[in-house]
Amino acid sequence: MFTQSTWLREGVYRDVLDSFNHRPKLKVNLVDNSQSLVPLFTGNLNFISSEVSNYWYLYVRFPKTNILYCWSSLIYSFDISSVCQNIEAVIWEEPGLFVGCEEIDGTLLEEKVKDKGNYFSQALTAPLMTDEFQLPYYEGFNKYNDKFWLGIYRRSELFSVDFLSDICTVCAKTRVAQIYTTPWKSIIIKGIRASDRKLWNGVLNKHRINVRHASNELNWQTEDICDYGLALKHELISHFDRMDLRTFKLCFAIKTNPKSSLFGSIIIKQLFLDADGEWFDVLHTVDFNPNSKNLIHYEHRVSRSGLIDVLTSLCSYYYELQETKSNMSTFDQVDYASTNETSQEVVVIHQCTKCLSLYDPEWGDEVASIEPGIAFSALDDTYCCSICNADKEYFIAVNKKTLEIINA
Repeated sequence: MFTQSTWLREGVYRDVLDSFNHRPKLKVNLVDNSQSLVPLFTGNLNFISSEVSNYWYLYVRFPKTNILYCWSSLIYSFDISSVCQNIEAVIWEEPGLFVGCEEIDGTLLEEKVKDKGNYFSQALTAPLMTDEFQLPYYEGFNKYNDKFWLGIYRRSELFSVDFLSDICTVCAKTRVAQIYTTPWKSIIIKGIRASDRKLWNGVLNKHRINVRHASNELNWQTEDICDYGLALKHELISHFDRMDLRTFKLCFAIKTNPKSSLFGSIIIKQLFLDADGEWFDVLHTVDFNPNSKNLIHYEHRVSRSGLIDVLTSLCSYYYELQETKSNMSTFDQVDYASTNETSQEVVVIHQCTKCLSLYDPEWGDEVASIEPGIAFSALDDTYCCSICNADKEYFIAVNKKTLEIINA
């Protein structure tokens, strides 16, 4: 929508999409590496633009897993369709090797796909580099260059046909060629001239459209046409508003269908309804990065009435982590680096996400009768935090020197 890439334009997207002569069974993403409107790895076949014109990184997320495999070469734009078709053919020919497995050999998949055809490719000489994920503000009139773009969001996530018809009429009168939709169920119109704003204001006035909602209301995903998820979203947001809860940089998803591909930094997953009420799991991604598909359980089997307290606690935990990272970064620059200028080694230890206590194999865990020298991976699955009794799965890998989270 807002071009930052040196070569990726609307025409390239169209050409790639036009080249598909089959209907993919796996979800395919075509993503600009410089955008932050959507995370990068929500599909099964994730094509991410590179710095080389018309060549893309390919990250395969295997079906029914969160295992990511980076293709060993960059893929040419006009080979994307055939690569997708051959990847699907290999995966569905041998699902026992590539679907829902705990360990998958991505190199084997690549070899089998290359046996099916020749493609133009470029050597992958540099890893994918991305900026920190930032949720954009995409509502109201916003100036860029000498024009404006207009973002429109509706609490009901519905737009009337009359409203859409009026939008199209104004677009035709003012020579605006395209309307964009976002994953957050909003509409964006680009290329509005300052002299035409009165026409757009007229449409907004006629249909009583509000364009100033709180950002914590926009940064949610629910499944399409899901009245239950939408009602729960509104209920939670109303509590957030009353509490004046800070949610900056966080995005939320409500999943009622375990197979839905919603993304977010915090996931509210419906478990079941029974005679005792409604129950949910609350999870978050590693480092609260929406680009990650590695989820950490924060609370299990939370009642609907208990969601607010759990989410409030989780938001607070997120900002505590940000403070810790910020403080450690400052400390490193001022004091620690002066005595460790040549040391670049990353020493991995594990931190409990509940109480922030650490497991360091250099010291072991005296309370749990674990001797020094025992690696975290070697601990029994029944190991739990000696401070708060959190299970082993609640520990994450961190850098011993900075306490920064190490992405899995």
